[in-house]
Amino acid sequence: MSADDIRLARQESERARRRLAATAAELQQRLKPGTLASQAWSGVKDKSGDLAEDAVEAVRARPVIVSAVLAGFTLFLARSPIKAAVGRLIDGEVEAPETARKARPRRARKEGASV
Repeated sequence: MSADDIRLARQESERARRRLAATAAELQQRLKPGTLASQAWSGVKDKSGDLAEDAVEAVRARPVIVSAVLAGFTLFLARSPIKAAVGRLIDGEVEAPETARKARPRRARKEGASV
């Protein structure tokens, strides 16, 4: 090898070393916890925005169906109070729900039962 070949090889080696250092610095920046959290939060915001837009479009396209589903879900959640109210109506009781609930005895908790 001549002196020029060695000099060129050293220059190429130095350029490669600088590229490697720049790549390593970029990777360190990308893998910082703050950067990762920021990217994840940005992705969540984008996805939730898209999901909300899709939901609004679905409601606009089928308002009657959506209303029926929500009414059914509400009735499902309120099934116990509705059942108690209907029972009171059938039995002819006029007692307010708060006093009826207080008068009802509580069940004893079993030993070792988890909540």
